Amino acid sequence: MLTNNSFIYASPPLLHSEYRNQSSFHVRFSNVGKIKELSTIEHGSNRRCKYFNLHQRIVPYTDAWSWQKAVVSRRHTLVEQDEDNSDMLIVLQHSPVYTLGTGSAEEYLNFDVGNAPYSVYRTERGGEVTYHGPGQLVMYPILNLRYHKMDLHWYLRSLEEVIIRVLSSTFSLKASRIEDLTGVWIGNQKVAAIGIRASRWITYHGLALNVTTDLTPFQHIVPCGIRDRGVGSLKELLQTSSNCKTDDLSLMDITHKSLIREFSEVFQLSLDHHCVSDWRSLGKDYQDFAEIVHSDPTCCSDT
Repeated sequence: MLTNNSFIYASPPLLHSEYRNQSSFHVRFSNVGKIKELSTIEHGSNRRCKYFNLHQRIVPYTDAWSWQKAVVSRRHTLVEQDEDNSDMLIVLQHSPVYTLGTGSAEEYLNFDVGNAPYSVYRTERGGEVTYHGPGQLVMYPILNLRYHKMDLHWYLRSLEEVIIRVLSSTFSLKASRIEDLTGVWIGNQKVAAIGIRASRWITYHGLALNVTTDLTPFQHIVPCGIRDRGVGSLKELLQTSSNCKTDDLSLMDITHKSLIREFSEVFQLSLDHHCVSDWRSLGKDYQDFAEIVHSDPTCCSDT
């Protein structure tokens, strides 16, 4: 058992393609910039999903973690009142941090936990240790699987499908799953990690896609407990697979737009775009965040 004070403990967890032929990366890249900016992505009469766009913000891990738990608690209340009428998605970046799943092994840390390079948190998600940091797009879907499919394996495969579609449709990169492992790979490099928890069929935690991420911090761990495979970023893969270059901010924005589009299609959700204009003002009152995001506020739209 890990007892060092560097760790923060939480309650224990419960666990959960086809490639489309596309034109060249150069053509797809130019098209992505023209993805229509909508306050709502409609899918007919599909279930609605409130989308909080913080993809350009660096949010401390503990803030986002506490937000999620507050929202899930609120969702439980809404379910009991038969008023759980929409799902939620939060997309953001994190300041550098290592996170572990509830059963993660200390052997996958290549440092003394008393002298860790960054903060280390043990969470209630599934999976082994991973790193979060700037340049990585993190998606936290808070979905009521009663309205989708009450199958955590289906949910994990669906999250993988979102990433696989993004890489194929927007960047013409052929990504894949690996049998008996969770996540998305291009060749021998893992580009997206997934770790979830479901509480009474309401999901939280989620996925992280390395876009422009500095991969150096991964050298201090055995990412996801997998010793014989590497970690990659979209930026590095694009630099080796095409002559097209772009700045980091543009690549993050393009990837974000594609992620949102593919997420809405895979889960057949109509996304209502909201934002928290200043998440820092929420302070430690995370229940306020849960109330805000369920009150259908009039917010600004981050683009």
